[in-house]
Amino acid sequence: MRLLTCIPMFDDAIHFLVDAQEAPDWERLGQNLPYEWIEQAVAYTGRASIRQRRLPAEQVVWLVVALALYRHQSISEVVDELDLALPDAQVPFVSKSAVAQARQRLGSEPLKALFELSAQAWFEQDRQQYLFKGLSLFALDGTTLKVHDTPEHRSHFGAQIYPSGRISSYPQVRGVTLTSVPTHLIHHASFGPYGINEMLYAKQLLGAIPDDSLTVLDKGFLSAEILHGLMSTGSNRHFIIPAKANTKWEVIGGTPEDSVVAMRVSPQARKKCPDLPEMWQARLITVIDQCARKHLLLTSLFDPKRYKATDIATCYTRRWQVETSYRELKQSMLGMALTLRSKTVDGVYQEIWGALTAYNLVRLEIAKAALNVKCEPTEISFTRAFHLIQYELHWAAITRAQGKLPALLQRLRQRLVSLLNEERPDRKFDRAVKALPNRYTVRFLKKKLN
Repeated sequence: MRLLTCIPMFDDAIHFLVDAQEAPDWERLGQNLPYEWIEQAVAYTGRASIRQRRLPAEQVVWLVVALALYRHQSISEVVDELDLALPDAQVPFVSKSAVAQARQRLGSEPLKALFELSAQAWFEQDRQQYLFKGLSLFALDGTTLKVHDTPEHRSHFGAQIYPSGRISSYPQVRGVTLTSVPTHLIHHASFGPYGINEMLYAKQLLGAIPDDSLTVLDKGFLSAEILHGLMSTGSNRHFIIPAKANTKWEVIGGTPEDSVVAMRVSPQARKKCPDLPEMWQARLITVIDQCARKHLLLTSLFDPKRYKATDIATCYTRRWQVETSYRELKQSMLGMALTLRSKTVDGVYQEIWGALTAYNLVRLEIAKAALNVKCEPTEISFTRAFHLIQYELHWAAITRAQGKLPALLQRLRQRLVSLLNEERPDRKFDRAVKALPNRYTVRFLKKKLN
Protein backbone atom coordinates (compact mmCIF):
# COMPACT_ATOMS: atom_id res chain seq x y z
CA MET A 1 0.00 0.00 0.00
CA ARG A 2 2.85 2.36 0.79
CA LEU A 3 4.39 1.64 -2.59
CA LEU A 4 1.19 2.67 -4.38
CA THR A 5 1.02 5.99 -2.55
CA CYS A 6 4.65 6.74 -3.35
CA ILE A 7 4.25 6.44 -7.09
CA PRO A 8 2.08 9.59 -7.54
CA MET A 9 4.43 11.54 -5.30
CA PHE A 10 7.40 10.39 -7.40
CA ASP A 11 5.54 11.31 -10.58
CA ASP A 12 4.68 14.77 -9.21
CA ALA A 13 8.28 15.31 -8.18
CA ILE A 14 9.53 14.59 -11.69
CA HIS A 15 6.86 16.92 -13.12
CA PHE A 16 8.06 19.61 -10.75
CA LEU A 17 11.68 19.16 -11.82
CA VAL A 18 10.82 19.29 -15.51
CA ASP A 19 8.53 22.30 -15.14
CA ALA A 20 10.87 24.20 -12.81
CA GLN A 21 13.98 23.49 -14.88
CA GLU A 22 14.76 26.47 -17.05
CA ALA A 23 14.97 25.44 -20.68
CA PRO A 24 18.61 25.22 -21.77
CA ASP A 25 19.99 27.69 -24.27
CA TRP A 26 19.79 25.11 -27.03
CA GLU A 27 19.41 27.81 -29.69
CA ARG A 28 23.01 28.83 -28.98
CA LEU A 29 24.31 25.39 -29.93
CA GLY A 30 21.99 25.38 -32.93
CA GLN A 31 23.54 28.63 -34.12
CA ASN A 32 27.03 27.20 -33.74
CA LEU A 33 26.22 24.08 -35.75
CA PRO A 34 23.14 25.02 -37.80
CA TYR A 35 21.12 22.35 -39.52
CA GLU A 36 21.72 24.05 -42.86
CA TRP A 37 25.41 23.14 -42.65
CA ILE A 38 24.52 19.50 -42.11
CA GLU A 39 22.14 19.52 -45.07
CA GLN A 40 24.79 21.23 -47.19
CA ALA A 41 27.45 18.65 -46.23
CA VAL A 42 25.11 15.74 -46.98
CA ALA A 43 23.95 17.24 -50.28
CA TYR A 44 27.52 18.11 -51.31
CA THR A 45 28.60 14.49 -50.94
CA GLY A 46 25.43 13.09 -52.51
CA ARG A 47 24.46 11.04 -49.45
CA ALA A 48 21.00 12.54 -48.82
CA SER A 49 18.23 10.01 -48.05
CA ILE A 50 16.02 9.41 -51.08
CA ARG A 51 13.15 7.82 -49.15
CA GLN A 52 11.91 8.67 -45.69
CA ARG A 53 13.73 6.68 -42.99
CA ARG A 54 13.69 6.56 -39.21
CA LEU A 55 17.30 7.72 -39.33
CA PRO A 56 17.77 9.99 -42.38
CA ALA A 57 21.26 11.07 -43.35
CA GLU A 58 20.99 14.44 -41.58
CA GLN A 59 20.06 12.76 -38.29
CA VAL A 60 22.91 10.26 -38.63
CA VAL A 61 25.38 13.14 -38.96
CA TRP A 62 24.19 14.48 -35.61
CA LEU A 63 24.43 10.95 -34.20
CA VAL A 64 28.09 10.57 -35.19
CA VAL A 65 28.92 13.93 -33.59
CA ALA A 66 27.00 12.97 -30.44
CA LEU A 67 28.86 9.64 -30.18
CA ALA A 68 32.02 11.58 -29.36
CA LEU A 69 30.19 13.59 -26.70
CA TYR A 70 28.76 10.44 -25.08
CA ARG A 71 31.63 7.98 -25.40
CA HIS A 72 30.60 6.26 -22.15
CA GLN A 73 27.23 5.25 -23.63
CA SER A 74 26.30 2.75 -26.32
CA ILE A 75 25.08 3.89 -29.71
CA SER A 76 21.52 2.75 -28.95
CA GLU A 77 21.49 4.74 -25.71
CA VAL A 78 22.63 7.88 -27.54
CA VAL A 79 19.89 7.46 -30.17
CA ASP A 80 17.20 6.97 -27.53
CA GLU A 81 18.27 9.58 -24.97
CA LEU A 82 18.83 12.35 -27.53
CA ASP A 83 15.68 11.35 -29.44
CA LEU A 84 17.51 11.33 -32.77
CA ALA A 85 15.23 8.89 -34.62
CA LEU A 86 12.06 10.13 -36.31
CA PRO A 87 8.88 9.01 -34.44
CA ASP A 88 7.05 5.89 -35.50
CA ALA A 89 3.97 4.65 -33.61
CA GLN A 90 4.36 1.06 -34.80
CA VAL A 91 8.11 0.73 -34.13
CA PRO A 92 8.99 2.85 -31.08
CA PHE A 93 12.71 1.97 -31.08
CA VAL A 94 15.42 1.72 -33.68
CA SER A 95 17.31 -1.55 -33.77
CA LYS A 96 21.08 -1.69 -33.55
CA SER A 97 21.32 -3.13 -37.05
CA ALA A 98 19.30 -0.20 -38.43
CA VAL A 99 21.71 2.28 -36.78
CA ALA A 100 24.73 0.41 -38.18
CA GLN A 101 23.21 0.35 -41.67
CA ALA A 102 22.41 4.07 -41.44
CA ARG A 103 26.05 4.87 -40.61
CA GLN A 104 27.26 2.70 -43.49
CA ARG A 105 24.92 4.43 -45.95
CA LEU A 106 26.14 7.82 -44.80
CA GLY A 107 29.88 7.11 -45.05
CA SER A 108 32.64 9.43 -43.90
CA GLU A 109 32.57 12.15 -46.58
CA PRO A 110 29.62 14.15 -45.14
CA LEU A 111 31.34 14.25 -41.73
CA LYS A 112 34.55 15.46 -43.35
CA ALA A 113 32.66 18.14 -45.30
CA LEU A 114 30.84 19.26 -42.13
CA PHE A 115 34.09 19.50 -40.18
CA GLU A 116 35.80 21.60 -42.86
CA LEU A 117 32.78 23.87 -43.27
CA SER A 118 32.28 24.42 -39.53
CA ALA A 119 35.98 24.77 -38.72
CA GLN A 120 36.44 27.51 -41.32
CA ALA A 121 33.34 29.40 -40.19
CA TRP A 122 34.14 29.12 -36.47
CA PHE A 123 37.72 30.28 -37.02
CA GLU A 124 36.60 33.39 -38.88
CA GLN A 125 34.04 34.37 -36.21
CA ASP A 126 36.50 35.70 -33.61
CA ARG A 127 39.72 35.75 -35.61
CA GLN A 128 40.42 39.42 -34.95
CA GLN A 129 40.24 38.88 -31.19
CA TYR A 130 43.26 36.55 -31.06
CA LEU A 131 45.98 37.99 -33.31
CA PHE A 132 49.71 38.16 -32.70
CA LYS A 133 50.86 41.44 -34.27
CA GLY A 134 48.29 41.04 -37.04
CA LEU A 135 48.96 37.30 -37.56
CA SER A 136 46.80 34.31 -36.68
CA LEU A 137 48.78 31.88 -34.52
CA PHE A 138 48.66 28.15 -35.35
CA ALA A 139 50.45 24.98 -34.27
CA LEU A 140 51.11 21.96 -36.48
CA ASP A 141 51.54 18.66 -34.66
CA GLY A 142 50.79 14.94 -34.96
CA THR A 143 49.18 12.19 -32.88
CA THR A 144 47.91 8.60 -33.11
CA LEU A 145 44.69 6.74 -32.25
CA LYS A 146 44.18 3.02 -31.71
CA VAL A 147 41.44 1.07 -33.47
CA HIS A 148 39.94 -2.40 -33.06
CA ASP A 149 42.23 -5.26 -33.98
CA THR A 150 40.59 -6.65 -37.12
CA PRO A 151 42.20 -7.99 -40.31
CA GLU A 152 40.68 -5.08 -42.25
CA HIS A 153 42.20 -2.53 -39.88
CA ARG A 154 45.57 -4.30 -39.84
CA SER A 155 45.66 -4.29 -43.62
CA HIS A 156 44.61 -0.66 -44.06
CA PHE A 157 46.06 1.22 -41.08
CA GLY A 158 49.00 -0.97 -40.03
CA ALA A 159 50.61 -0.83 -36.60
CA GLN A 160 53.72 0.34 -34.81
CA ILE A 161 56.77 -1.91 -34.91
CA TYR A 162 58.99 -1.63 -31.84
CA PRO A 163 62.81 -1.74 -32.04
CA SER A 164 62.67 -5.24 -30.59
CA GLY A 165 60.72 -6.35 -33.66
CA ARG A 166 57.47 -6.82 -31.74
CA ILE A 167 54.35 -5.42 -33.44
CA SER A 168 51.87 -3.27 -31.54
CA SER A 169 48.82 -5.09 -30.17
CA TYR A 170 46.42 -2.73 -31.95
CA PRO A 171 46.35 -1.05 -35.37
CA GLN A 172 46.83 2.70 -35.25
CA VAL A 173 45.72 5.79 -37.14
CA ARG A 174 48.31 8.51 -37.62
CA GLY A 175 47.23 12.10 -38.09
CA VAL A 176 48.41 15.71 -38.13
CA THR A 177 46.28 18.69 -37.10
CA LEU A 178 46.49 22.43 -37.66
CA THR A 179 45.26 24.00 -34.41
CA SER A 180 44.66 27.59 -33.38
CA VAL A 181 46.96 28.30 -30.44
CA PRO A 182 44.76 30.88 -28.63
CA THR A 183 41.45 28.95 -28.85
CA HIS A 184 42.61 25.35 -29.52
CA LEU A 185 40.07 25.12 -32.34
CA ILE A 186 41.25 22.53 -34.87
CA HIS A 187 41.33 24.36 -38.19
CA HIS A 188 42.18 21.36 -40.37
CA ALA A 189 43.32 17.76 -40.07
CA SER A 190 44.81 14.98 -42.15
CA PHE A 191 45.03 11.35 -41.05
CA GLY A 192 45.25 7.81 -42.34
CA PRO A 193 47.48 4.71 -42.15
CA TYR A 194 50.14 4.62 -39.45
CA GLY A 195 52.87 3.69 -41.93
CA ILE A 196 52.65 7.05 -43.73
CA ASN A 197 55.16 9.56 -42.39
CA GLU A 198 53.90 12.64 -40.56
CA MET A 199 55.71 14.81 -43.11
CA LEU A 200 53.35 13.66 -45.85
CA TYR A 201 50.29 14.46 -43.76
CA ALA A 202 51.79 17.86 -42.94
CA LYS A 203 52.25 18.62 -46.65
CA GLN A 204 48.54 18.01 -47.18
CA LEU A 205 47.75 20.75 -44.65
CA LEU A 206 49.96 23.46 -46.17
CA GLY A 207 47.20 24.65 -48.48
CA ALA A 208 44.80 24.96 -45.53
CA ILE A 209 47.00 27.42 -43.62
CA PRO A 210 45.34 30.87 -43.89
CA ASP A 211 47.09 34.00 -45.12
CA ASP A 212 48.50 36.44 -42.57
CA SER A 213 49.39 33.64 -40.17
CA LEU A 214 52.25 32.33 -38.05
CA THR A 215 52.58 28.55 -37.70
CA VAL A 216 54.67 26.99 -34.94
CA LEU A 217 55.97 23.52 -35.81
CA ASP A 218 57.77 20.74 -33.98
CA LYS A 219 61.40 20.10 -34.95
CA GLY A 220 60.34 16.87 -36.65
CA PHE A 221 58.85 18.98 -39.45
CA LEU A 222 62.11 20.81 -40.15
CA SER A 223 62.23 20.39 -43.90
CA ALA A 224 62.96 22.85 -46.68
CA GLU A 225 60.09 21.38 -48.68
CA ILE A 226 57.55 22.03 -45.90
CA LEU A 227 58.85 25.44 -44.78
CA HIS A 228 59.48 26.75 -48.28
CA GLY A 229 56.08 25.43 -49.37
CA LEU A 230 54.44 27.20 -46.45
CA MET A 231 55.96 30.57 -47.38
CA SER A 232 55.82 30.31 -51.18
CA THR A 233 52.07 29.63 -51.37
CA GLY A 234 49.59 32.09 -49.96
CA SER A 235 50.35 35.55 -48.65
CA ASN A 236 52.26 36.63 -45.54
CA ARG A 237 52.55 33.13 -44.06
CA HIS A 238 55.36 32.59 -41.55
CA PHE A 239 56.79 29.84 -39.33
CA ILE A 240 58.69 29.21 -36.10
CA ILE A 241 60.50 25.90 -35.64
CA PRO A 242 63.34 24.72 -33.36
CA ALA A 243 66.59 23.72 -35.02
CA LYS A 244 67.85 20.15 -34.81
CA ALA A 245 71.18 19.26 -33.28
CA ASN A 246 72.59 18.34 -36.70
CA THR A 247 71.17 21.34 -38.59
CA LYS A 248 73.90 23.18 -40.49
CA TRP A 249 73.86 26.81 -41.57
CA GLU A 250 76.04 29.76 -42.48
CA VAL A 251 75.67 33.00 -40.54
CA ILE A 252 75.29 35.95 -42.93
CA GLY A 253 74.33 38.76 -40.54
CA GLY A 254 73.10 39.86 -37.14
CA THR A 255 74.39 39.06 -33.66
CA PRO A 256 75.22 35.69 -32.01
CA GLU A 257 71.85 35.79 -30.15
CA ASP A 258 69.79 37.03 -33.11
CA SER A 259 71.22 36.36 -36.56
CA VAL A 260 70.29 35.62 -40.16
CA VAL A 261 71.48 32.27 -41.50
CA ALA A 262 71.54 30.53 -44.87
CA MET A 263 70.97 26.78 -45.23
CA ARG A 264 71.68 24.56 -48.21
CA VAL A 265 68.98 22.31 -49.62
CA SER A 266 70.17 18.75 -50.10
CA PRO A 267 70.40 17.35 -53.65
CA GLN A 268 67.97 14.58 -52.67
CA ALA A 269 65.35 17.14 -51.63
CA ARG A 270 65.81 19.18 -54.82
CA LYS A 271 65.53 16.06 -56.95
CA LYS A 272 62.30 15.19 -55.17
CA CYS A 273 60.98 18.77 -55.42
CA PRO A 274 62.65 20.70 -58.28
CA ASP A 275 61.00 23.98 -57.22
CA LEU A 276 63.22 24.22 -54.13
CA PRO A 277 66.09 26.74 -54.26
CA GLU A 278 69.71 25.78 -53.62
CA MET A 279 69.83 27.97 -50.51
CA TRP A 280 67.13 29.32 -48.18
CA GLN A 281 67.38 31.83 -45.36
CA ALA A 282 65.90 32.10 -41.89
CA ARG A 283 66.30 34.12 -38.73
CA LEU A 284 68.07 32.25 -35.91
CA ILE A 285 67.22 33.17 -32.31
CA THR A 286 68.98 31.81 -29.23
CA VAL A 287 66.71 31.34 -26.20
CA ILE A 288 67.82 30.40 -22.68
CA ASP A 289 65.05 28.82 -20.59
CA GLN A 290 64.63 28.81 -16.81
CA CYS A 291 66.75 25.67 -16.51
CA ALA A 292 69.66 27.39 -18.31
CA ARG A 293 69.16 25.22 -21.38
CA LYS A 294 69.80 26.76 -24.79
CA HIS A 295 67.22 26.51 -27.56
CA LEU A 296 67.72 27.61 -31.16
CA LEU A 297 64.61 28.80 -33.01
CA LEU A 298 64.36 29.33 -36.76
CA THR A 299 61.73 31.73 -38.07
CA SER A 300 60.75 33.63 -41.20
CA LEU A 301 59.96 36.79 -39.19
CA PHE A 302 63.06 38.80 -40.15
CA ASP A 303 62.05 42.25 -38.80
CA PRO A 304 63.72 42.48 -35.34
CA LYS A 305 61.91 45.70 -34.43
CA ARG A 306 58.37 44.46 -35.08
CA TYR A 307 59.00 40.87 -34.01
CA LYS A 308 61.29 40.88 -30.99
CA ALA A 309 63.19 37.76 -30.00
CA THR A 310 61.34 37.55 -26.68
CA ASP A 311 57.95 37.65 -28.45
CA ILE A 312 58.99 34.85 -30.80
CA ALA A 313 60.19 32.76 -27.86
CA THR A 314 56.84 33.34 -26.12
CA CYS A 315 54.95 32.18 -29.22
CA TYR A 316 56.95 28.97 -29.30
CA THR A 317 56.26 28.41 -25.58
CA ARG A 318 52.51 28.78 -26.20
CA ARG A 319 52.77 26.08 -28.85
CA TRP A 320 53.26 23.49 -26.10
CA GLN A 321 49.81 24.31 -24.73
CA VAL A 322 48.32 22.77 -27.87
CA GLU A 323 49.60 19.38 -26.72
CA THR A 324 46.77 19.43 -24.18
CA SER A 325 44.21 19.44 -27.02
CA TYR A 326 45.11 15.84 -27.81
CA ARG A 327 44.73 14.97 -24.13
CA GLU A 328 41.31 16.66 -24.04
CA LEU A 329 40.22 14.81 -27.17
CA LYS A 330 41.52 11.35 -26.29
CA GLN A 331 41.11 11.32 -22.52
CA SER A 332 38.35 13.77 -21.57
CA MET A 333 36.07 13.25 -24.58
CA LEU A 334 36.82 9.67 -25.57
CA GLY A 335 37.09 8.59 -21.93
CA MET A 336 40.60 7.14 -22.24
CA ALA A 337 39.08 4.34 -24.34
CA LEU A 338 41.72 1.98 -25.65
CA THR A 339 40.25 1.99 -29.17
CA LEU A 340 37.66 3.85 -31.22
CA ARG A 341 34.15 2.40 -31.51
CA SER A 342 34.06 1.59 -35.22
CA LYS A 343 35.06 -1.77 -36.65
CA THR A 344 35.18 -0.79 -40.33
CA VAL A 345 37.73 1.41 -42.07
CA ASP A 346 35.19 3.93 -43.33
CA GLY A 347 33.53 3.90 -39.92
CA VAL A 348 36.85 4.87 -38.31
CA TYR A 349 37.24 7.86 -40.63
CA GLN A 350 33.63 8.83 -40.00
CA GLU A 351 34.09 8.60 -36.24
CA ILE A 352 37.26 10.70 -36.24
CA TRP A 353 35.70 13.49 -38.31
CA GLY A 354 32.71 13.46 -35.96
CA ALA A 355 34.97 13.59 -32.91
CA LEU A 356 36.92 16.54 -34.32
CA THR A 357 33.67 18.42 -34.97
CA ALA A 358 32.44 17.66 -31.45
CA TYR A 359 35.74 18.80 -29.97
CA ASN A 360 35.56 22.07 -31.90
CA LEU A 361 31.97 22.56 -30.70
CA VAL A 362 33.16 22.40 -27.08
CA ARG A 363 36.14 24.63 -27.81
CA LEU A 364 33.91 27.19 -29.54
CA GLU A 365 31.69 27.39 -26.46
CA ILE A 366 34.80 27.99 -24.35
CA ALA A 367 36.00 30.75 -26.70
CA LYS A 368 32.60 32.48 -26.58
CA ALA A 369 32.54 32.32 -22.79
CA ALA A 370 36.09 33.68 -22.61
CA LEU A 371 35.11 36.68 -24.73
CA ASN A 372 32.21 37.44 -22.39
CA VAL A 373 34.37 37.46 -19.26
CA LYS A 374 37.44 38.85 -21.06
CA CYS A 375 39.89 36.07 -20.29
CA GLU A 376 41.97 33.60 -22.29
CA PRO A 377 40.12 30.48 -23.54
CA THR A 378 42.85 28.32 -22.03
CA GLU A 379 41.88 29.59 -18.56
CA ILE A 380 38.46 27.89 -18.75
CA SER A 381 38.18 24.21 -17.85
CA PHE A 382 37.60 22.00 -20.88
CA THR A 383 36.11 19.21 -18.75
CA ARG A 384 33.46 21.45 -17.18
CA ALA A 385 32.52 22.91 -20.57
CA PHE A 386 32.31 19.40 -21.99
CA HIS A 387 29.98 18.24 -19.19
CA LEU A 388 27.83 21.35 -19.64
CA ILE A 389 27.24 20.60 -23.32
CA GLN A 390 26.40 16.99 -22.46
CA TYR A 391 23.85 18.34 -19.98
CA GLU A 392 22.34 20.78 -22.48
CA LEU A 393 21.96 18.15 -25.18
CA HIS A 394 20.30 15.78 -22.73
CA TRP A 395 17.85 18.38 -21.41
CA ALA A 396 17.09 19.65 -24.90
CA ALA A 397 15.72 16.22 -25.75
CA ILE A 398 13.72 16.04 -22.50
CA THR A 399 12.23 19.54 -22.51
CA ARG A 400 10.79 19.00 -25.96
CA ALA A 401 8.51 16.45 -24.28
CA GLN A 402 7.31 18.57 -21.34
CA GLY A 403 3.81 17.59 -20.21
CA LYS A 404 4.27 14.09 -21.68
CA LEU A 405 6.04 12.50 -18.74
CA PRO A 406 3.73 9.46 -18.50
CA ALA A 407 4.58 8.69 -22.12
CA LEU A 408 8.28 9.06 -21.28
CA LEU A 409 7.97 6.63 -18.37
CA GLN A 410 6.10 4.18 -20.57
CA ARG A 411 8.77 4.52 -23.23
CA LEU A 412 11.42 3.85 -20.60
CA ARG A 413 9.69 0.66 -19.47
CA GLN A 414 9.23 -0.50 -23.05
CA ARG A 415 12.90 0.11 -23.71
CA LEU A 416 13.89 -1.98 -20.70
CA VAL A 417 11.71 -4.83 -21.91
CA SER A 418 13.04 -4.60 -25.45
CA LEU A 419 16.60 -4.84 -24.16
CA LEU A 420 15.76 -8.01 -22.25
CA ASN A 421 14.07 -9.62 -25.26
CA GLU A 422 16.61 -8.50 -27.82
CA GLU A 423 18.07 -11.45 -29.73
CA ARG A 424 21.64 -11.34 -30.98
CA PRO A 425 22.23 -14.64 -32.81
CA ASP A 426 25.50 -13.47 -34.41
CA ARG A 427 27.09 -12.37 -31.16
CA LYS A 428 30.36 -14.16 -30.40
CA PHE A 429 32.59 -14.23 -27.35
CA ASP A 430 35.93 -15.14 -28.85
CA ARG A 431 38.62 -15.47 -26.21
CA ALA A 432 41.83 -13.64 -26.95
CA VAL A 433 44.73 -12.54 -24.79
CA LYS A 434 46.03 -9.10 -25.78
CA ALA A 435 49.34 -7.71 -24.63
CA LEU A 436 49.08 -4.37 -22.87
CA PRO A 437 50.54 -1.56 -25.03
CA ASN A 438 53.79 -0.11 -23.79
CA ARG A 439 53.71 3.55 -22.85
CA TYR A 440 57.34 3.97 -23.84
CA THR A 441 59.54 2.20 -26.35
CA VAL A 442 61.61 -0.57 -24.80
CA ARG A 443 65.21 -0.79 -25.92
CA PHE A 444 67.22 -3.94 -25.50
CA LEU A 445 70.93 -3.35 -24.94
CA LYS A 446 73.39 -6.06 -25.82
CA LYS A 447 76.10 -6.56 -23.27
CA LYS A 448 79.59 -6.84 -24.62
CA LEU A 449 81.30 -10.03 -23.57
CA ASN A 450 84.94 -9.60 -22.69
